[in-house]
Amino acid sequence: MHLRAFLILSLALAALSCAALQPVSTNGPRRNQPPYPAILPETKQRTDAAQAAWLQIASQQGIPGKPEVTLHPIIDTITSLPENLGGTLYLPKVGTTSEMSAEETRESLRRLLREWRPLLGADPNQLSLVEESKNADGVRIARYEQKPFIYPLRGDYGKVEVRYTSDRRILNVSSNAIPSTDKIQPVLSGAALQVKADEVPAKLVGRAITYSDSTGTHTLTLENAAQVTVQQLVVYPIEVAGNPAEIRFYLAWEVTVTNAPIKLIYLDALEDEVIATKV
Repeated sequence: MHLRAFLILSLALAALSCAALQPVSTNGPRRNQPPYPAILPETKQRTDAAQAAWLQIASQQGIPGKPEVTLHPIIDTITSLPENLGGTLYLPKVGTTSEMSAEETRESLRRLLREWRPLLGADPNQLSLVEESKNADGVRIARYEQKPFIYPLRGDYGKVEVRYTSDRRILNVSSNAIPSTDKIQPVLSGAALQVKADEVPAKLVGRAITYSDSTGTHTLTLENAAQVTVQQLVVYPIEVAGNPAEIRFYLAWEVTVTNAPIKLIYLDALEDEVIATKV
């Protein structure tokens, strides 16, 4: 009897574990799911929370008055520090020496990500350090990428950057990470693919594709299916103006292109539309 109960419990836990990482549906959307694409609108609540978090950070760092910080107009993440504050805020101190070691600096940055989370818009566990560099003038730069979804994130969102000096002075912090990803993923998981990977080349050949570069806006028509290679399914956010403004999140096939003025095409996997290109 005990063995049977143990087996039932094990199966239930395994099912829950699989559900947590459930990929996009191929059998149609689940019931009671919001319509596709997933939408993240601007909200006053998020704006107020970010501003309150900034004032608390400034107060803890001993900054007088109530300096205003620049926030992204939709996601309310920090886009830059006030110009007169660069170098007056500090990274958390780690270690006992005057200058932190490389590992101590990484730990200090991790603490900053936790302390500044309301301004960065991302769970620190979603952020991966992708680059550390040092300019000729001694300015150090740490860049992070957000990985909040089952599928890779593309486009112009999900990046965090910290500029600082060897003596811990923070010169600038910027983020366009995506908040509330727990509300976006269920919509994407419940979506039903209408375009399969092996169907993509035929759908792109002969289609007029609009793209922009430094010289203006152009139209391209692909002539050969051999020009395109389907890479993977990704999440692609697109900013949409309106009242309120919003960001829409699409499931798209990432497609590389050869012998053409564009390098990448993103094809909506549900609505069969080209939603973005990269030259």
